Formats: sequence, structure tokens, C-alpha cells
Amino acid sequence: MRIISKKTLVDYWTKVPAAKSELEAWHAEAKSADWATPADVKAKYGNASILKDGRVVFNICGNKHRLVVWINYDYRTIYVKFLGTHGEYNQINAQDV
Repeated sequence: MRIISKKTLVDYWTKVPAAKSELEAWHAEAKSADWATPADVKAKYGNASILKDGRVVFNICGNKHRLVVWINYDYRTIYVKFLGTHGEYNQINAQDV
């Protein structure tokens, strides 16, 4: 999978070093994945929330942080749309970010 943009992850873990190892692990796993459907994502990340239109919410660091992405399954591309604390996530609409 191609991930756009790793810079968002790096910026976040620079600000929140405690999230670095899990975000790096997620990035490595997602980059080497070949997700063709939402079911493929759920098979790897059972606690991921599958939203409509390709949106997926990943729990990072035991649900302390949330990562919202949009996946274009046809082109095997992941777009990072939001990364923040659980509290910050509660203030957004994951479908619209």
C-alpha cells in the first residue's frame, strides 16, 4: 500500500513521542499490506472501525490516539486524514475530515 502522507505521522510522533513506536509499526504493516477490501483491514486489525466510503479508524496506543484514513482500495493507497488523541477525535466527524 502507498501511504500519503507519512509526514503527518512523523509530525505527530515528534509532538507525542509515546505514540512513535506504534505509529511506526502501523506504517510498516500498512505499507507492506495489500488491502483490497475493508474485510482485509479487519482481518489484520480487528479493532479498526470501518466507516462508509473507504474511511477506517485505527486505535493507536491502546485507544489513546485515533488515526483516521481514507483507503482507495483499487489503487492500494491510504490517505491519512486525521491523527489525534481520543478526546480530539471525539470533537470531529471522522467521515468528513
